[in-house]
Amino acid sequence: MPHSPRRRRRRVLRPLPLVAVGALVAAAAVTVPQLTPEADAATTLRGYADARGVKIGAAVADTPLTSESAYTTVLDREFNSVTAENAMKWDALEPSRGSYNWGAADRLVAHASAHQQGVRGHTLAWYSQLPSWLKNGNFSASELNTILKKHIDTTVGRYKGKIYAWDVINETFNEDGSMRGSLWQNKLGTGYIANALRWAHAADPSAKLYINDYNIEADNAKSDGLYNLAKQLLSQGVPLHGIGFQSHFVVGGVPSSMKANLKRFSDLGLEVSVTELDIRIPLPASSAELAQQSTDYKTATENCLGVPRCAGITVWGITDKYSWVPGTFNGYGAALPYNESYAAKPSYTGLSNGLNPTA
Repeated sequence: MPHSPRRRRRRVLRPLPLVAVGALVAAAAVTVPQLTPEADAATTLRGYADARGVKIGAAVADTPLTSESAYTTVLDREFNSVTAENAMKWDALEPSRGSYNWGAADRLVAHASAHQQGVRGHTLAWYSQLPSWLKNGNFSASELNTILKKHIDTTVGRYKGKIYAWDVINETFNEDGSMRGSLWQNKLGTGYIANALRWAHAADPSAKLYINDYNIEADNAKSDGLYNLAKQLLSQGVPLHGIGFQSHFVVGGVPSSMKANLKRFSDLGLEVSVTELDIRIPLPASSAELAQQSTDYKTATENCLGVPRCAGITVWGITDKYSWVPGTFNGYGAALPYNESYAAKPSYTGLSNGLNPTA
């Protein structure tokens, strides 16, 4: 389902309106039996994913990771993979040129290591969330090329052997399948993509390298553009290993062509992953919409896992309490498997059933 281009900034965490919170809590409480920390590990999302040899991941925010035990309890019980929501983006890592802030990224990697979770790196070359010194630097093409290489060498090199996959290139296409204008595209041309992938591979040969984008889940002009680029890169021997399908959907909007579209990328020999799954609902969410959301989570999960070389599913957050959706899509929310009180919603059951082949 098409949606507007995103600026996934560090948002002020605002509670949803009380009517929305009440509706969600009530719907979840009567619909879904709650897991406890002592729940049978085999029946968690993580247990089902482990049994299938795939990843079930969550985007993780640094503040609740370091301050909220309910957050880490759910994270560590239910997920075998983590993605930094913001901590590995360029503006977070190098706010001033040559001055790095690794604190939040290091904390996530350390937490993941302590809890036997893989880490997806997100992201190396993106048009957004660039530090002002880089955006406004008016660098020459040669200088910019050197800056990008240094960023990739430094970042990927720091976490060599600790990150199983990197979103090297993020959101590089327009809706019509043409290349999006950006600092990188405008100054360096499309060749920056192959260079970035080669540099990342040299920095960590064991990491799987991805191009990640949104609105590419259906067979459409945008996914056609990416498909043609992927074929071209592979024919040139560029180390591209996977495609990330962000999957930011509106309730009821999982594309009917999603599975077939993922399969055509898989047929190129590429991994496919759902990397940023959430399904937003107009607020306040009705019980019927929550039920449809559950079905959508199950369908999206099955669409990926039904394709060869699906590496797994990542949801873009854990709880509606910290979702980026309300701050970006006015009037929408309730997009994740847990509500603000960490009660599992019907969508948790949909995601679980999608992971569990016996459900």
